[in-house]
Amino acid sequence: MQSNIFNKDPFVESPDWGESKYWRYKDLRVHFRVTGNESNPPIVLIHGFGASSDHWRNNAEVFASEGFRVFGIDLIGFGKSEQNLQGKVEYLENQFWANQLASFLDEIVDIKNNGKVILIGNSLGALTAITTLSERPELIKTIIAAPIPEPVFINPIKFSFPSWLIKVKTFLIKIVFHLFPLKTLINLISRTKLITFALQSAYFRSISNDTPLKRIVTVPARRINASKALRAMCIGMSNRPNSAKGPSIIQKIKNLQNRPPILLIWGKQDKLIPIFLAKKLIKLHPWLKLSVINEAGHCLHDESPQHFNQIVLKWLKNLKTSK
Repeated sequence: MQSNIFNKDPFVESPDWGESKYWRYKDLRVHFRVTGNESNPPIVLIHGFGASSDHWRNNAEVFASEGFRVFGIDLIGFGKSEQNLQGKVEYLENQFWANQLASFLDEIVDIKNNGKVILIGNSLGALTAITTLSERPELIKTIIAAPIPEPVFINPIKFSFPSWLIKVKTFLIKIVFHLFPLKTLINLISRTKLITFALQSAYFRSISNDTPLKRIVTVPARRINASKALRAMCIGMSNRPNSAKGPSIIQKIKNLQNRPPILLIWGKQDKLIPIFLAKKLIKLHPWLKLSVINEAGHCLHDESPQHFNQIVLKWLKNLKTSK
């Protein structure tokens, strides 16, 4: 296993925590961070769209100081992980990232020797976490989803399109995203004040003076293959089958024989996935638990880290004492 891990190499630094390492998945370079005693129970932090393991700058070391071995993974296409997918992977979507995460749990976290993992995901990271749970429940002790990103989770899919129409839709989506000037758009946003506007939609507090946060997002976006990775994501996420979408995943988890507990943490002022959707989700699936943080948006783990960390640690403590 160790031969598949690479040491830290030079890179434009973003907010730092833990030790920076590299690993290979499907011949793709994956960056991750790790901190805490090797013998402690494992936590894996999974970032949201446009972010990376750096985004857990206010959480990872706190969890490590409370007796956990903490990993933060950069999903393929994000952060310092591989963005040049040509000839290796055609499209990126939550099932692909779930497979990446499962391999990471097997090979790097080493579940067999270190015990089941605690997964904590923000937005896309939460979707990746529950997708992994639906496929590999034996790996996971609990999931903390902060929050779950897809509004489609709320309303079960009750219809399906004929196969010919799906093929037409798939073809048209590919054409649209191949013609759309994604590289120009990424450059425009990442190199102008538009990045502040874009990031602000995910936060309740003002982030205008948060230079490290802007660096977390803009540095990966300025890499040479960023637009290729984004195109692979746009096509992959748009063309997913129903089985890879929220309702099917939640239903599969609901029917698990030994379903691990799941905690949702939501920002009360989340403009991207409003709190009323979380309440609808809980009403539809009362086996999920919900905690709300006031004066916090979509990236609540970074915006209200003290409150977020307290909720997580209390959940984990209660989990431990209840067994």
